[in-house]
Amino acid sequence: MARTRQFDADAALDAAIGVFREHGFEGSSAQMLVAAMGIGRQSLYATFGDKWQLYCSAVRRYGMGECAAHLDALRSGPRAIDGIEAMLRRVVETADQPCLGVGSICEFGASRPDLAEINDALADGLHAAVAGRIRDAQREGDIAVHIDPDVAVGFLVANISGIRVAGRGGAGPTALTEMAAMALRAIR
Repeated sequence: MARTRQFDADAALDAAIGVFREHGFEGSSAQMLVAAMGIGRQSLYATFGDKWQLYCSAVRRYGMGECAAHLDALRSGPRAIDGIEAMLRRVVETADQPCLGVGSICEFGASRPDLAEINDALADGLHAAVAGRIRDAQREGDIAVHIDPDVAVGFLVANISGIRVAGRGGAGPTALTEMAAMALRAIR
């Protein structure tokens, strides 16, 4: 008879996210993962599959949380530009923490179709939301009407990734804030 699972799978996955954020896929050993997750190897494999499946689950869960936080920021403030600025400010405030989304792209690019599918789905949802807010800001007169919203989203996402990398590399709050402000000025 199979034993019933005696651990919180969501809490274990959150712990795995922490390991993968800090060490990436290749740098995270099974021993590091089970130690952080507080479970045995058998429980890891029975619940999450192999290390790659765990990694994909971690990227998906982390990405969904990040997208939700970005969407919350985008909806804040009385004007659309305020939401875009809040999203950039949120990135600056967390830039010293490793980003599993950026890390997964840096580590694997598009070489793993299952991971690329996860990242693409997350990016598509965020892209649509940011593009919508850019269109709103154009109607409100805060972003130039000649700017293509889809191109502007690509530009902002590239800057968000750059801010995160700079933050992990030791750039201070002032430099990161100036990077975000420059990105915002570029689309006005």
